[in-house]
Amino acid sequence: MPYKNAPPARVIAAAREWLGTPYQHQASLKGVGCDCLGLLRGVWRDVLGEEPERPTSYSPSWAEAGGAESLLEAAQRHLIPCRDWEVAPGCILLFRWRAGLPVKHCGIATSATHFIHAHDGACVAEVPLPPGWRRRIAAIFEFPEVKEE
Repeated sequence: MPYKNAPPARVIAAAREWLGTPYQHQASLKGVGCDCLGLLRGVWRDVLGEEPERPTSYSPSWAEAGGAESLLEAAQRHLIPCRDWEVAPGCILLFRWRAGLPVKHCGIATSATHFIHAHDGACVAEVPLPPGWRRRIAAIFEFPEVKEE
């Protein structure tokens, strides 16, 4: 079978199926609960199939406590870095809350101006990507190739 990059429209459609899923730390179950990583994992499963690895258990303050770039390193292992550093539909956005802190949040761009994410105290939502969020972007990736059926 031939391969091609995951189509942005397919990634966005899969992410939008998670809208309204309540926030639940470490979860990844559509309609039941997820955190930002759980959303990304769920969209991976919907678009690509089985996950390449499962995350280890992590606390809500894992980044502040350990300082390791666990999320960024996992993204570098399994995703394709965006060549032109532009927010485009279907791209995966990784965020730092502050300079010097590890990457701790992720979402999926639905356009150059909006993204879908899960955050504590809310449900999965599609929201604007204003300057306050943009300046926190630490990396932009794309989903890898998928088998065409």
